[in-house]
Amino acid sequence: MIATKKVLVTGGAGFIGSHTVVELLKAGYQPVIVDNFANSKRGVLDRLAIICGEEIPVFECDCRDLSEMIQVFEKVGDLFAVIHFAAFKAVGESVDRPAEYYDNNIGSLARLLMLMANFGQPGLVFSSSCTVYGQPKELPVTEDSPIQPASSPYGYTKQVCEQLINDSVIADRGLRAVTLRYFNPIGAHPSGLIGELPIGTPNNLVPFITQTAAGLREQLSIYGQDYHTEDGTAIRDYIHVVDLARAHVMALEILKNRSETTFNHVANVGTGIGHSVLEAVKAFEKVSGVTLPYSFVDRRPGDVEAVWAANDATRLPGWQAELTLEEAMRDAWNWQQMLAQNPL
Repeated sequence: MIATKKVLVTGGAGFIGSHTVVELLKAGYQPVIVDNFANSKRGVLDRLAIICGEEIPVFECDCRDLSEMIQVFEKVGDLFAVIHFAAFKAVGESVDRPAEYYDNNIGSLARLLMLMANFGQPGLVFSSSCTVYGQPKELPVTEDSPIQPASSPYGYTKQVCEQLINDSVIADRGLRAVTLRYFNPIGAHPSGLIGELPIGTPNNLVPFITQTAAGLREQLSIYGQDYHTEDGTAIRDYIHVVDLARAHVMALEILKNRSETTFNHVANVGTGIGHSVLEAVKAFEKVSGVTLPYSFVDRRPGDVEAVWAANDATRLPGWQAELTLEEAMRDAWNWQQMLAQNPL
């Protein structure tokens, strides 16, 4: 299939972005990456070329740099859509570095929306998060669940970004947006060539698990064992990153098929199943054959007790999560082992 529709993918060398690039190309789109490599490595581009069978166009720049981004829009030309991943993403880190999170996450989207309006590019898929729900009063959460006070600066940046998109839709009658509220992405590409690659100390559970299993860390620290859950640990909806990447292709179908000239369509992207941290650990041990040393530590500031999605098939027609928690753990472990043999 000849890819004709160009899709600008900000943060396209990152964890979710790189997997989405693969799925976009498979679906017949031409992805174009924008990344400043603050939270990713350039070697990912070589891995993408192997998986995709071709090099993906890339521009190295920061989305907050208007002059550089203007050049990107001018050079790329007509776009079908922009998928905006570029953002800081760690709940705990955002508690320590709130100003940086506000500047980066909100500032990058604001500049991108201005550029899209100036260049007449109406299609946006935005990378939001289930953190906008805070600690839900009822579970599972639907797209109509109340937006609770954010439990972290990261969560608040996503709430502000969603409001900014809504305001932009009202102000610009040509903006067509799909906002995807992710739950907890884990796993890796089945090839083992790309996966989650934290710079420095991981902020997410699964890289901690795989690095501990690989002997890179003495033990896994589990934040909190006194939650009001069956085993005392926090509950999350863990979704395989490949399933999540495919959801972005379905989001582009919404942009293509809906008749309205202006809209902001919101969809949760999760499996609809909540697993505790201990269940995730046991799933990893089962597929890897590795017994993990772990200990319990205090709750982490900004973490909620439990959240998982109520999946509504009408929100993303043609999409559903297909891969299990154990399959995600298998692929994450394969990625960790491949990375040990061939570091980026």
